Amino acid sequence: MPELPEVESVRTGLEKLIKGLKIKQVTVLWDRIIAEPSDIRLFKEKIKNQRIESIGRRGKFLLFFLTDYVMISHLRMEGKYRIESNDVPISKHTHVIFELEDGRELRYLDVRKFGRISLIPRDTELAHASIAKLGPEPVRETLVLETFKNQLLKRKKTIKATLLDQTVIAGIGNIYADEILFEAKIHPARMANTLIERELITLYEAILLVMGKAVKAGGTTIRTYQNAFGETGSYQSFLNVYGKKGQSCPRCGTTIEKTKVAQRGTHYCPNCQSESQLIR
Repeated sequence: MPELPEVESVRTGLEKLIKGLKIKQVTVLWDRIIAEPSDIRLFKEKIKNQRIESIGRRGKFLLFFLTDYVMISHLRMEGKYRIESNDVPISKHTHVIFELEDGRELRYLDVRKFGRISLIPRDTELAHASIAKLGPEPVRETLVLETFKNQLLKRKKTIKATLLDQTVIAGIGNIYADEILFEAKIHPARMANTLIERELITLYEAILLVMGKAVKAGGTTIRTYQNAFGETGSYQSFLNVYGKKGQSCPRCGTTIEKTKVAQRGTHYCPNCQSESQLIR
């Protein structure tokens, strides 16, 4: 699933490619991709002749700011956008086609068809159900240390589950949760409310470090992720534990293990992230 760094890479690419262009019309080939409005004819009517003024992001959501509306797009597992000439054959995984005024097309592709698109009036996006409850972005300007510490100390669940909770911090998914916890030397099954002051600060800095590096690297390509230019991310070259089961820990040499925490496959070093933490 694309996480914050991947979605940010898609956003920046789309801004360079289609910002300022008008959408002449839209073709919907799989109705269920459109969450709002439920009437597909109304979706097509509203978006016709809307200009793409800018493209933003909140957590894992793309926000297309149009003349009168905001189009909220959640890529889910394998959604992606492509800019194609209108003479390029349409693939079987293409579900929505936005015809642009310069003759190109913005195509939404999704192998699993899990992605969703909502079209809502401008200036209502922050109150939308998908956005309203999101926590702060994982950057120093919005993720306030004291608030972060207080949030974690209230959580009676594992730190892995807490990092995946989008109401605590927006945009962190399974890959980066594992990498952050490795960086902070915290066992993923540790209860969040048992972390001490020093560990909370270390974790806070690990979040900023890992997410910042991942954004700069254009995200992580594990399977099919590509940005708007068709480029893959490069952060997979920097992964320390995710997907490394059976390999040596880059820090201490211990064999990396995989378990299940928060119902997700979880990679960790049993030495650097000692299970002795769990009895605290």
